[in-house]
Amino acid sequence: SNMGDEAKFVPTGEIKDKELDLTSAIGLGPLKPTVVASAPIDGQKPGTSGLRKKTKEFMGENYLNNFVQATFDAVKATGTDVSEGSLVIGGDGRYFNNEAIQTIIKMGIANGVKRFWIGKDGLLSTPAVSAIIRERGPVWQKAFGAFILTASHNPGGPEEDFGIKYNCENGGPAPEKLTNEIYKNTTTMKGYNICQDFPAIDITTVGSTTVAGDDGSSEVTVEVIDATEAHVALLKSIFDFASIQALLDRPDFSMVYDTMYGVNGPYSKAIFIDELGQPESTCMNANPKDDFNGCHADPNLTYAKELVAIMGLDRKGNKVGVDGPIPSFGAAADGDGDRNMILGTQFFVTPSDSLAIIAAYADVIPYFRAQGGLNGVARSMPTSGAVDLVAKDLNFDLFETPTGWKYFGNLMDSKALYGGKDYTPFICGEESFGTGSDHVREKDGIWAVLAWLQILASVNGDASKPLVTVEHIVRKHWAKYGRNYYCRWDFEGMDKTGATAMMDKMRSETASNTGRVMGKYTIATADDFTYVDPVDGSVAKKQGIRFLMADGSRVVFRLSGTAGSGATVRMYIEQYEADPTKLDMDVAAALEDLVKIALELCDIKTFCGTETPTVIT
Repeated sequence: SNMGDEAKFVPTGEIKDKELDLTSAIGLGPLKPTVVASAPIDGQKPGTSGLRKKTKEFMGENYLNNFVQATFDAVKATGTDVSEGSLVIGGDGRYFNNEAIQTIIKMGIANGVKRFWIGKDGLLSTPAVSAIIRERGPVWQKAFGAFILTASHNPGGPEEDFGIKYNCENGGPAPEKLTNEIYKNTTTMKGYNICQDFPAIDITTVGSTTVAGDDGSSEVTVEVIDATEAHVALLKSIFDFASIQALLDRPDFSMVYDTMYGVNGPYSKAIFIDELGQPESTCMNANPKDDFNGCHADPNLTYAKELVAIMGLDRKGNKVGVDGPIPSFGAAADGDGDRNMILGTQFFVTPSDSLAIIAAYADVIPYFRAQGGLNGVARSMPTSGAVDLVAKDLNFDLFETPTGWKYFGNLMDSKALYGGKDYTPFICGEESFGTGSDHVREKDGIWAVLAWLQILASVNGDASKPLVTVEHIVRKHWAKYGRNYYCRWDFEGMDKTGATAMMDKMRSETASNTGRVMGKYTIATADDFTYVDPVDGSVAKKQGIRFLMADGSRVVFRLSGTAGSGATVRMYIEQYEADPTKLDMDVAAALEDLVKIALELCDIKTFCGTETPTVIT
């Protein structure tokens, strides 16, 4: 018999003609799981990249625990055996990061996980997590998935945002089918499993801790791993570091990389200081802080103020005077290291142009050249059509997807997971400063920085000649392909009810707006973007209201799924220009008429009380 509250192992040997009482027998001790009663908490539906809320909400009773348990239940329902392989846990270091890691470890053990890989100091960039899942061995310990603790480019701190997402065994974000199941589980939550007596793990030192049950029947290993090792090794296999170092060592070349007090600080030091021998001044704001030093770690002209000023620009991308020399190259990263901004001397490269140029120069990157060149490219629907022109010229497969990196992941894994056509090697990107390739299944900010440095190295092979700059490369690209004038207006912190009503009104008027003439523009098509995945056949609806003009110009509206609170309305404006005499216009002037039309179409002043954006990129 056993009158205790946990299962006990029957000792080996023969017991005859007497009752065996296991009540006082040794149990699992620190590995003893318990079920804590809970109840559903409203609003735990993951967005395009996980669940993001205010930090204090996550710190509330059972909030994190409910979501983690819902995720474990959903993952195990897919047939994943969580007792085999490893679970990766890490984050961008924002407030509540390390406490959440300890909770997830305890819950993971109670749900059957036997091995954990934790980033040193709790830090792992989002692309590094993908690299660890895909690259780190040995095979018998290979990761089956990961929890990433991040709210990406959202502010951090006790009064700001926190987030959590689950990545699968391919290294990519959980697909919609899985996130829907996670959300469904949160709505029926009755309790969560946790090993409350499991000791806290010291995550400040690399090494393994193995904890056995008191009865010796089971053990768990928590390994604290070097946060940068796997990702840096992968990047070294992709790029020619020797040629990049030769560029960086030129006396007429200088660079600065602003990691904005986010997780990419250690990665930038590992690459630019340790591997490429550059001075520490190359890495700016490279010590991660749990509130990003009170800054908004979003790599754009508005929030990367310090870098933008150093590069001789203002928040609109206009040139401003600077005391002293301006670096040849500047870049910025967001909180979790998956986004990037690229700057030249007094020159801003739009994310859409950056994607197109990397695709056009893909063959100078050893990873692509060694595999016979690029096969496919993809962009999110709101991203400009600049890469479309490159794809048509160079005969790449081209895809337009909803916003969300998981859609790119399906295309990358078309052959490996679905037995379909192989689109790799593959490059993809979003206008929201995200760029990457099939080396991982996340966007990768430092990959994009190295891609640009590789391109610059390829056109500056002769150090005796004048430096070919970022601006030279972009203007040469425009001369060949034309220019996609483009901007995005973000209205942050809008009332969600009003913003939703605005989107619903535009959605209801798509038919009546089709064919409408507004100024010099005719709306050829107005619709609500629907995506049918060519790989798995899944359908994603309501992905953005589009107004497609007869001349190829576009106006697009979306409600962002990544805001921690309130609603963010995003308005995208694009106009293509092929006339070589009109490639140097001011962006605001080039798009002025379209902006007026966009504001009339959405009537945001009525629904949200303003026509003034928080951010323009």
